[in-house]
Amino acid sequence: MAELHEECGVFGAYAKQPMDLAGMAYYALYALQHRGQESCGIVLNDDGVFTTHRDLGTVNEVFTKQKMEQFPSGTMAVGHVRYGTTGGTNRANCQPVVVNHMKGKLALAHNGNLSNAFELRSKLELGGAIFHGTSDTEIIAYIITQQRLKTPSIEEAVCRAMDFLDGAYSLVIMSSAKMIAARDPRGFRPLCYGVTAEDTYVIASETCALSAVGAKFVRDILPGEILTFDETGIHSNTSHCWKKEKTACIFEYIYFARPDSVIDGVGVHDARKNAGRLLARRHPVEADMVVGVPDSGLDAALGYAEESGIPFGLGFIKNKYIGRTFISPGQGQRMNQVRIKLSPIGQEVRGKRIVLIDDSIVRGTTSGQIVNLLREAGAREIHMRISSPPFRNPCYYGTDIDSRDKLIACHHSIEEIAQIIGADSLGYLAVEDLTEMIGSNQYCHACFSGQYPTAIPTNTQKDRFEGKLSQREKKKA
Repeated sequence: MAELHEECGVFGAYAKQPMDLAGMAYYALYALQHRGQESCGIVLNDDGVFTTHRDLGTVNEVFTKQKMEQFPSGTMAVGHVRYGTTGGTNRANCQPVVVNHMKGKLALAHNGNLSNAFELRSKLELGGAIFHGTSDTEIIAYIITQQRLKTPSIEEAVCRAMDFLDGAYSLVIMSSAKMIAARDPRGFRPLCYGVTAEDTYVIASETCALSAVGAKFVRDILPGEILTFDETGIHSNTSHCWKKEKTACIFEYIYFARPDSVIDGVGVHDARKNAGRLLARRHPVEADMVVGVPDSGLDAALGYAEESGIPFGLGFIKNKYIGRTFISPGQGQRMNQVRIKLSPIGQEVRGKRIVLIDDSIVRGTTSGQIVNLLREAGAREIHMRISSPPFRNPCYYGTDIDSRDKLIACHHSIEEIAQIIGADSLGYLAVEDLTEMIGSNQYCHACFSGQYPTAIPTNTQKDRFEGKLSQREKKKA
């Protein structure tokens, strides 16, 4: 139950015959709702005619029965759920974005953040380009459109555009006749595709969305790969592959992805259980029960219980009708939501020594609230264990860890943090444990170690991540 801002989820579908792809996108976005609860959108392609609906809100709020009935059958669709890490919260920044140009039109959905966005925007403006976008997605769409005017195909335009982009981007792009999936050469964000029994190809951020629409997983999109779906079949462009070391976001496994998803061959549920086992070895403690913070701490709690031999128990009941705590705009509302969202089971925890497992501590306020809930319910001791290392650095690749000023681990020792949140003891996973957690060393751990896989943004670009938008951006937002 981390105080983290989510990134986004993308979806695409390509069918040989017209069908209800808007309905398919609806169910897929529902499965990806955990990746973004700020806004969502669907663009449907019916013989070159795009039907679009985007708005602020969750999938069930935006896509009412009346709105869904407005979508015709079609052969392609693109969908998106968003939590904006940059670009402001308004309807103008809802995705997918739709662009009309001299050679046609395209719809684009994007997950991630560009680490060189400020430089790209400056180059566009200095070059005399008429560009008024504030989001990374608009920058990507603009560059692809520029390249499309110079190239014979949309996939070639995407390939050339990738030469300009640095940072995290998993893309689903729809033209009048083709569907394209592209993943940045470092593979920061997940992207995969599958196929239904009706031979409809489905692209999604996570495998859980494939399952939601009855599609069989085929494979992950390779880091740097451009995959094109058209009437002649599937075409793979790997010219950007293997140019850079793969650095998948480790927090996909720790928190962002749904537990039933599989990313790059690693099951998220298994990775989280491994984290719990590693925590039990590194930070053992005498206790009566292991409790996971719903939902993100449950898998690690199972692993801790299995490794330690301490019984696993349900210490909380979760109100499933409340969104993730960071959706609240104010700290006071966030703290109130913790009480609404979680209710301790007094008869389970009263008088017991509890090992409390959660995925992270960012600011510490939410963790302190949860510990206090257990104290009020009568827990005798509370030993908190965190299935990630301490956060000490901002992220520039799609996670809204915006400033070191707000990271409690930057200003306090582990012992001090334990006192602040009211725990009897506190233990974190070590950075060196992450490789064993997922069985690979191909991941980004910059938010823990400060070792960034790309050049970090300039000071002006950093200001955007820390909420210090320029006056032009503030006016637009």
